[in-house]
Formats: sequence, structure tokens, C-alpha cells
Amino acid sequence: MDEAPKAPWSPFPLVELVVLVGLVLIVLGFLTDGSRRGALLGCGFALVTLAGLELAIREHFAGYRSHSTLLAAAAAIAVDAPLYLLTGIPQLVLLVAGLGIFGLVHVLMRGAFRRRSGGLGFRA
Repeated sequence: MDEAPKAPWSPFPLVELVVLVGLVLIVLGFLTDGSRRGALLGCGFALVTLAGLELAIREHFAGYRSHSTLLAAAAAIAVDAPLYLLTGIPQLVLLVAGLGIFGLVHVLMRGAFRRRSGGLGFRA
């Protein structure tokens, strides 16, 4: 753990607190009935996802751990989800676009990790 990249706000446990708040919102969402349930669940899942992505980005670009697949999937979802929700683009086109984005970003992330890690393709 000594070589794990430190957050800019270290030693304040921001990521851990965001995950805690997200988990509390998720639990409240499952325990609540009515119109607030969707908002609580959505905000909780969004906070937990953002905290996890922040950690993955920090570790990946520090050359500590490779998160190429996770970051490529997040990029594909970030492009495809709004297109699916806001346009009438056929799902097959969205699938092909998502796979293309995933493939391109995965190659780029692997290259970035190799440069940051001193040539390693992955680290466990």
C-alpha cells in the first residue's frame, strides 16, 4: 500500500466518505416507498460509481494498477446511455458504436498504462 497513489486531498478520506454516503442513499432507497425511491437509488449508485471511477483513474494513470477494461466500458456507457435515452438511434447501431468506443478506448488506456508503468502491460 505504500506505493499506492495518493489523492490530491490526502489524507482526507473523500472517496471513502462518498462511497459511504452513496451506500446510505442506496439503503434508504430500498427501504423507502414512493416517489423518492428512484432518486435515492439513482443518486446512491451514481455516487458509488463516481468514487470507484475516480480511484480507478488515479491508479491507472499512476501506473499502479491497470483498469483499462473498466475505463473503456465506462467511456462506452457514457456515450451510449445518453444516445439511447435522448435519441431514436436503433439499438444495433448503439451496440456497434459502444463496441467501437470500447475497443478504441481500451487500446488507448493500455498504451497509457504501459507508458506510466515502465512498460508493464498489467500489474496485479
